[in-house]
Amino acid sequence: MNQINTQCYKTKIGELILGSFEGKLCLMDFRYRRMRITVDNRIKKGLKAEFTERDDEILEETRCQIDEYLDGERKKFDIPLLMVGTDFQKSVWNALMKVPYGVTSTYLQLAKDIDNEKAVRAVANANGANSIGLIIPCHRIIGSDGKLVGYGGGLPVKKRLLKLEQRNTVLSGNGNVIS
Repeated sequence: MNQINTQCYKTKIGELILGSFEGKLCLMDFRYRRMRITVDNRIKKGLKAEFTERDDEILEETRCQIDEYLDGERKKFDIPLLMVGTDFQKSVWNALMKVPYGVTSTYLQLAKDIDNEKAVRAVANANGANSIGLIIPCHRIIGSDGKLVGYGGGLPVKKRLLKLEQRNTVLSGNGNVIS
């Protein structure tokens, strides 16, 4: 049986679960989110693998980059990713990765970005199924009315992440501020 190396990691924004498979990060998610079992099962089934608590270089580098990001010292991650999901989910996650640091978008805009304007609800579901948070920045998606909506780590964490990014973007001279 294949194995996914996993580690739990306590951060300023909560405890994360990290997972790597064959030298790529496949999981970086909130350990206690509501969809934990669903997300984990999708990854295990998609990779035909089981979780094994074991550290490796990818998980070590991920922890380092998470800390740099949360300290405001990193705006882009450079960890090899393995997205486990449907082709549609992957198209949404790839579009998410194009939303710049310090900028927010909406589910509608994301649907337009993948040339599927009518798929707003499906885009929202794919956003919620994201298992590689922060790197695939689902926290940058807000409601069309400008309100913060759903986030696996909870809305207070989402607000904190957006403020962190906007503070660092404003310091470098651009970006809109969220109150």
